[in-house]
Parts: sequence; structure tokens; C-alpha cells
Amino acid sequence: MNSSPNAALLAEWRSRALEFEQAVKQCVVGMDHAVRQITLAIFARGHVMLEGDVGVGKTTLLRAVARGIGGAYERVEGTIDLMPNDLVYHTYINEHGKPQVDPGPVLKHGEALSVFFFNEVNRARPQVHSLLLRVMAERTLTAFNREHVLPHLQVFADRNRVEKEETFEIPSAARDRFLMELHIETPEDRDQRLALVFDPRFHDVDRLIETVRPGILPYRDIAGFAPVIQREIQASAALQTYALNLWQATRTPKAFGVQVPAVDMDQLILAGASARGMSMMMRAARVAAWMDDRDYLIPEDIRSVFQETTAHRIFFHPVYELRRSDLIAELMSGILSHVAAP
Repeated sequence: MNSSPNAALLAEWRSRALEFEQAVKQCVVGMDHAVRQITLAIFARGHVMLEGDVGVGKTTLLRAVARGIGGAYERVEGTIDLMPNDLVYHTYINEHGKPQVDPGPVLKHGEALSVFFFNEVNRARPQVHSLLLRVMAERTLTAFNREHVLPHLQVFADRNRVEKEETFEIPSAARDRFLMELHIETPEDRDQRLALVFDPRFHDVDRLIETVRPGILPYRDIAGFAPVIQREIQASAALQTYALNLWQATRTPKAFGVQVPAVDMDQLILAGASARGMSMMMRAARVAAWMDDRDYLIPEDIRSVFQETTAHRIFFHPVYELRRSDLIAELMSGILSHVAAP
């Protein structure tokens, strides 16, 4: 790293970040890539969408993350009858037989809320998505006649990809608010599968989570430190041109020679990545460079976060959107292959 006045601070936080990664990895199996990406998202101050089958360890992963950064953790299950107010307040009959209103899951911890996990978010109604969108974008919520500030909030959402009945597609505006979209899969490695099934350590999730030292990353200080990374990690003119070319390739991939089999490339893209999305990509890339103990960006930093930060921001024409899961990986791979790196 450089010899700037912030060098010691950067080194201290990097040591904490690496300890955090190792602690979380001990609680899950075969998720090294996901743990690294979530670590990048924490310091890039971005929210994360998770997608994966049932029972692959998403909740365990997020509980370990929440313990590692301290603060309060809340989880909400998306259902078709969930209403926006259910996130804001809770009504019930108290012990005196009188109606009582208490703050809901988003508000009851106040500024101490650090991790909010919205499970099966696509089961919730669009009205709920709208409320979530504001909380993600502004980290504020107006309720009880005042504005509540949630400065340390990190939102994680899980999209059910199995059942399609009684689900609501996440609108493009909401998807664009997520810094990353991560796919969590069952590990392919045989030894890892054996560990998941036969190692008793992974059968007691509560005890497993307790192995993570609380507050490795002090949640109240992350928002203040994160901008230091963005200021200290430098991007050369050539690197900036490379990032702009990648952005343009998400909009006009054919102009860069990208081809996807059995696809009319003139009709594939409805909308490419947004300016906000590419800004988020660069934020994550700078954190990746810092995690690798550099004060400058290299192409690999961008490539390491390109798919996770960009793929969900590209929208296909409807005829191809139905085949999205098959086409998006080939498109992203083709862009990285055809856009020349410095």
C-alpha cells in the first residue's frame, strides 16, 4: 500500500476484513467466493441479492456475517399477505387487554440495525418492494411522525427461484439498487458435500455461529471508513477507458464482437447497465484492490466483480428474458473476452 496518512488505517481495517472472512468461512462450506463478495459489498456500502435453492446455507451465511459485524440482525419472510406496514410497526393486545403498537422489524432496533434479511422477497407484493427500495436507497424511513435514520443498515434479500406461483418479479428499479446479485449453490466437491451431511459441526447452526467473534468489523465505524478506500485506491486513465468500454458493451455487445449462440444480437438487449450500476462496480473493484493490498486498480479487480455487480442490471427483450439464466452467463463471459484490457 501507499505511504499516505491513511496507510495505517487501511492496513488495520484490512487485517480485520481478512479475519472476518476467515471466521465466516468456518461456518459455511464451499462459499469462499460468496464470502469474499459479501465482504466487498460491506465496504462498498452496497446491498446484496442472494439466489439459490432451499437449504444451501444462505441464512447461516448471513447470520455469521451479522455476528461478525455486530449490531442487530432482523429477518423477514416474504409472503403474499405481507404489507408495508408489517415492516414498520406491530400491533397486538397487551397484557392489560388493550391495543398496543410497537416498532416493527425495520425500526425496533433503531440505529443499531446492521443486517436486514428479506427472505423470498419476490413473494412480497410490489408495495412492499417500494418501501424496501426507499430504505435501501436512503437508509431512512418515515414513521410515527418522524424520520428514522438507519445509517449502518445492510440489506440482503433472497429470491425464490423454484416456485413461481404467487410471486412478484422484482422491478428493474429495485434490482438496480442492489450492488450485487450472488448465486449460492450446493458445492460440487465431494469432500465438501460429505462435510455438510456427516460433520456434526454443521448440524448445530446456533453453536456454529457462536464461533464467530462478535464485532470483528465494528458496524458503527464501517460507514465512516468506507470512503477512505474509495479515495485512496487510484484508477489509471487506461483503467477508466476499460471500465467505460465494459459499460458500453453491456449496451451494444455486437459492436465489440460479442456473439451468443442462437441469439439475434441486434434484438437481445433492451437496456444495458445503468450509470449507477457502473459506479457501484467501481466501488466494489476498489475494495477488491484494497483487499489484495494495493492502492491502485488492475483489470482483474474489475473482472472479479463484473458479473456480480452488472449482470442483474442488463435487461433482455421479452423473447430472450425467458431464457435469461442460460444467456446472461454467456453474454458476460463474451464481454470480458472481447473487451480489450489494458
